[in-house]
Amino acid sequence: MSESKPIEEMPFEEALAELEEIVSRLESGDTPLDEAIQLYQRGSKLKTRCETTLKSAEEKIGKITLGANGKPEEDDLPF
Repeated sequence: MSESKPIEEMPFEEALAELEEIVSRLESGDTPLDEAIQLYQRGSKLKTRCETTLKSAEEKIGKITLGANGKPEEDDLPF
């Protein structure tokens, strides 16, 4: 687990990989309670990071449309 790197600076793929590792460790049932609580807290933060990153990507994709020439162009809608 890469706790030395702040979650806010992690790219989506790295945050997701660490979240999957945490879920796997928690599901194994072999983690002591105190460590499991810490893992759960970090996992919650990683989940939020992933959700925020995905939402941002969805918004960017939603603003892209194809113009008459078939090339992508940004939509001028106010959102």
